[in-house]
Amino acid sequence: MSKLFSGKNLFVWAAVVLALWLALGPASSADPRAAHSAAVVLVTLVLWSTGVLPPFLTSLIFFGLVLIFRLARPDLIFSGFGSAAVWLIVSGFVIGTAISVSGLGKRLAGFLAPHLASSYARMIIGLSIAASLLGFVMPSSVGRAVVMLPIGMALADRVGFRAGSNGRIGIAAALALACNLPSFAILPANIPNMILAGASETLHGVSFGYTSYLMLHFPLLGILKLALVDWLVLTLFPDRIHPQDGLIADTVEADKPGEGAMQWRVGAILLATLALWMTDSLHGINPAWVGLAAAVVLLLPGIGVVAPKSFNGAIDFGVVLFVAAALGLGALVNDSGLGKLVGEFLQQVLPLQAGRQALNFFSLTMMSVLTGLVTTIPGVPTVLTTMAPELAKASGFSLPAVLMTQVIGFSTVLFPYQVGPLVVAMQLSGEKLGHLLRITLPLALLTLVLVMPLDYLWWRLLGWI
Repeated sequence: MSKLFSGKNLFVWAAVVLALWLALGPASSADPRAAHSAAVVLVTLVLWSTGVLPPFLTSLIFFGLVLIFRLARPDLIFSGFGSAAVWLIVSGFVIGTAISVSGLGKRLAGFLAPHLASSYARMIIGLSIAASLLGFVMPSSVGRAVVMLPIGMALADRVGFRAGSNGRIGIAAALALACNLPSFAILPANIPNMILAGASETLHGVSFGYTSYLMLHFPLLGILKLALVDWLVLTLFPDRIHPQDGLIADTVEADKPGEGAMQWRVGAILLATLALWMTDSLHGINPAWVGLAAAVVLLLPGIGVVAPKSFNGAIDFGVVLFVAAALGLGALVNDSGLGKLVGEFLQQVLPLQAGRQALNFFSLTMMSVLTGLVTTIPGVPTVLTTMAPELAKASGFSLPAVLMTQVIGFSTVLFPYQVGPLVVAMQLSGEKLGHLLRITLPLALLTLVLVMPLDYLWWRLLGWI
């Protein structure tokens, strides 16, 4: 009984009580569907955030509540299963498994070890820089995680970082964040960026150039944030590579019988996949379908290296279910009108006044941050882009400037559930997702007190505001 009403559980019970009030109280008479949707969204987000229940179970609860109370059509709420993001995750697990079982991850780790294994700090910084630079050539956060996490974990093995150790957790957290956060500052490298660009052009006729977008966002949201991630990892998960562990980095394990040929095949398939990912603007094939084709080849008998009977073990269907539910939650928020209500509420609460540039900049940015807590990150541009003309009029900012403030907001991640690729990356590492929360919360605080003020000055310098 004491466990039922202690710690995180009290927070969950409070959320349940608030959800019942939303569903049955005064708000339900004004707009029943939006009120009921808000109740379900609140409980789902609190359960995901606290981890009281496994994420896949919370996802099933979400699907069940939405369908039982008929808050959305089944085809809408299950639309996440048909999204490119989910299929990229499925193919990503297969590719990651192939890199591991073939020994290619160990071989690449062996190549990197002499360059990075001289110190723990050097390893964290080197791996995170490599992962962030992949954002310029690979248009998918999951794809970058699929390539980098098996290599990082193999490197952790070589220097003696065991499962659950600070060093291994640090490598996993640094790579998960480096594969995702800096790419918010690179226009075609993340799904929310592309949603924002597409919606801005479709709704308002505003187009963003690659170079101008990069110049506006990458110095602070890319470079500075990556430096803050590395500093937090080294501070919160301190470790060191001992001299005897350095010997592990210098030894080369002999390949098992047949591993050499497997590595060549996986390497060739991976290079072809990377080439197609890098040239998606030329051939127009979605990165998810490129990944799916690579997964099929890797599963084919005689060609691939992942046995078809190992398919279930290669894929964490709990993660797939979670990501589909997160996308379904965003669809529910938009379809029920809840997203619009949240945006209008924030517009009323957060001060906007023409001529007060600093206040307007922080208000617009915080509107994006807070919206992402409800809609998840991909839902932010969907909700706020439609409101941009009214926000531009209230703030006195140009329409492009108002649209660009969303990037600062949706690149500020408080909880891992907001970004599916972070969940996938930690699953690939084999370390607990909760460890990532120790980085994202202080990073969000540092963004608020350091990065956002510097961003304001940078925008002023470039003439955006």
